[in-house]
Amino acid sequence: MSEINEKWSSLEETAEYLGVTKDTIRSWIKKSAIPAHKAGRLWKFKFSEIDEWVKSGKSAL
Repeated sequence: MSEINEKWSSLEETAEYLGVTKDTIRSWIKKSAIPAHKAGRLWKFKFSEIDEWVKSGKSAL
């Protein structure tokens, strides 16, 4: 999927995509470890950024 047309994913969708809990995602957000974007009161994610983050090894820190 092109990054330009890629849809934004919710915290819940991202947690399911990575196979972790929503609390784990929130913990990573607090540590600024995961690429996340704030839209109003909601956190939004792009799976292409998440995939790159995992591939880079930064998710294992």
